[in-house]
Amino acid sequence: MQDSRDPDILAITTTVASRAEANQLGRAILQRRLAACVQIEEGLTSLYRWQGKECEDPEVRLTIKTLPSCREALQALFREQHPYDVPQFLAVMMQAGDDYHAWVRGEVRGAAGGGPDPV
Repeated sequence: MQDSRDPDILAITTTVASRAEANQLGRAILQRRLAACVQIEEGLTSLYRWQGKECEDPEVRLTIKTLPSCREALQALFREQHPYDVPQFLAVMMQAGDDYHAWVRGEVRGAAGGGPDPV
């Protein structure tokens, strides 16, 4: 279990095809209080292999800042709402400053010291 004094932040990245999809997914994450912040970056080009073919597509990246305790709930949300069949879900632990960590902890539902559930 996460110690409320441990300054670890979980950063999760994913990509979608459009700004509209990014906004929709980001808002769903925030509404469920599964992250304190979702950053959206446009202007990416992804080169990848899918179903035996080489592909090149524009994408929009989301970087989700949350607590480690929200990982499973975010994966469940991706299964429900992510527009891709196989969504990118890359998670990296990061060390946050005390003030930033306290803010994240206060915004994420279900975490020790987390904010109230949405009405």
